[in-house]
Order: sequence, then structure tokens, then C-alpha cells
Amino acid sequence: RRDPGLRPDGRGDPRAVSKPEGASGEATTHGPAIEVAGLIKRFDTATVLNEVSFTVEHGTVFGYIGPNGAGKSTTVKILVGMLQGFLGTVRVEGIDVRDDPLGVKRVIGYVPENAALYDSLSPFEYLSYVGRLHSLSEDVIEQRGLGLLESLELGPRAHDRISTLSKGMRQKVLLASALIHDPRILILDEPLSGLDVRSMIIVKELIRGFADRGRAIFYCSHVMDVVERVCDRIAILSGGSIVAQGTFEELATRAAESSLEQIFRKLTGGGDEQQKASGILAALDP
Repeated sequence: RRDPGLRPDGRGDPRAVSKPEGASGEATTHGPAIEVAGLIKRFDTATVLNEVSFTVEHGTVFGYIGPNGAGKSTTVKILVGMLQGFLGTVRVEGIDVRDDPLGVKRVIGYVPENAALYDSLSPFEYLSYVGRLHSLSEDVIEQRGLGLLESLELGPRAHDRISTLSKGMRQKVLLASALIHDPRILILDEPLSGLDVRSMIIVKELIRGFADRGRAIFYCSHVMDVVERVCDRIAILSGGSIVAQGTFEELATRAAESSLEQIFRKLTGGGDEQQKASGILAALDP
């Protein structure tokens, strides 16, 4: 079901070494791109993630969906090395996130749900900054940076201040920054936020093409029809636990439903949405 830290001197962190420039980009690590087993995360006495396990293979798009507060953002922060203090095993491209979070950052591209950009920079300057952090040469940064901005329809705004860009344009800058070092794994948290319809189509095609190059995509979204169309496998998270995972066809058979939205509602305890909407309208009555 597919749709066809900058230092004061301005130089990148010397520890952030990327793979050789000009490489074909095919992942060479054996085993899953992402492996999570028995993941438990607690904040004080609250268990946010409870025995979460899944794998993401190279060449696939893995959808990770759930209601607000289910633990999706916590999972993402652990995967990208931003959050420690968890139990279980988490490996990204064979790298143990607990032992080497910086190593994980070298091999992933990450688009967070909410991110701050440097408003005083231009889109190209921001991509140059990210490229230097990944030890790319200036020639590669210029070629890739301008090419990405042009393909994302930001070419005419490449040298404008980010502060002048719309929300959707800023989202495209984030996408370009996640791609400029040609990562082995993309971790996307609501990547379509703020995009117009045309841009959404471009990004959906990009996600599919990225997987077809042998890369892995971990995709979080509330847009069910997009998840249904672009993801090879889907995990549904509810209350900190995965309540179901598999291909769309496997989930549909299990839930006896014909759309991912209906499957989601059934497996996460929904079904009273109309009643809740009526309650909201009733609350507005004098």
C-alpha cells in the first residue's frame, strides 16, 4: 500500500565524522537498522514505556503511531541519544545508544516535531553549519545544500533570513538538514507539519525513494492515511506498550477493519469520538 553545536570560531565539532564523501550511501552494517528490545523508561514513579520491542530493517519505512501521551516522543528521544536512564536494549545501526549516543547522531538524520532554527541564518547557511558538523567539505555542502533547497522549492529563498520564512518553509529547511549528510537512517517525527499539499507529496515520494536506496525510516505521524500508504510495517503504541505491530494487511486482518484509522481506534480504546465532540459543542451552550 505504497505511494509511488557550532563552536565560536564557526567550525564544526571535529568528533562528528561522517562516512566518506561520494560513497554510494548503501548501508553496510549487518543486522537491523534499529533494534529495540524490552525498552522501559520511567519518570519518577510513572512508567512511560513498558517492555517496548521492535526492529526496523534496512530498506523499509516503519510507522510508529499512538495517541498523545502514549510514549512516542520518549521513544524518539531515546533513539536519537537525547534521553538516557532507560532499561532494555536500544541499538541504532549496531551502535548501543546507551554507550555511544554521539555515534548514533553520526548515522541518523532527525526531524523533530518541534525544533528551533537559527533565525539570523539563511537556509543555506544553516545547511552549511550542519554539513560542517558532519565534516563535509565545502564543495559537497554547496552541491548538496543548494540541490536540496532547489528540490524542496526553496531555491529562491536560499539566502533569505530564516526569520522571514513560513512554518512550512522552515519545515523544509529541517528536512534538508536531516538529509545533507546522506544518513543511513531517517527518524521523522511529524515531518509533514505545516507543509502544503504539493510539498507533502514531494516528501512522501522522498520517504519511499530513501527506503528504496536501502535506508531505514522511522516515521511518527498522526496522519493515518499517509502512514497506511508509505509504511512497510506499523507499530501501534498505547499506554506505553505496543498493542499491535505488523504490515497494514496483518493489522487489518487482526482488527477486522479496512483502514488504519479504524484499526487505530479499535486498538487504542477509541470509538467515542462523536460523543466527545458533542460534549464539546454542549459545553459552548449558554
